[in-house]
Amino acid sequence: MNAKGVAQQALGRYGEELAARRLTEAGMTVIARNWRCRGGEIDIVARDGDALVVCEVKTRRAADFEHPMAAVRPAKAERLRGLAGRWLADHGGPPPGGVRIDLVGVLLPRRGAPLVEHVRGVA
Repeated sequence: MNAKGVAQQALGRYGEELAARRLTEAGMTVIARNWRCRGGEIDIVARDGDALVVCEVKTRRAADFEHPMAAVRPAKAERLRGLAGRWLADHGGPPPGGVRIDLVGVLLPRRGAPLVEHVRGVA
């Protein structure tokens, strides 16, 4: 992997750490991170009361062209729904509160604290 790829991985890990912290502060319990199957990867799986939350994390530097929240388009949302189904198949089916797909966008400005935005029910 080249230096740019390593830097992107580190940026993603940092964003996921901030996202997990934000979800925990919101009263959710993180139960898995970077869960992989043949269909892809779920960044964070959490419980919010009796609901299961599949959370996509997008991290961007402030200079990047696209805001992190613009990254979940219909095809990505469909893939996340499929991954949520695979998680449920592997982990005993849907919980009483159902399943929700959330997005956490992390924007890293050149100076100052990261901006972390959590949107519930994006797909």
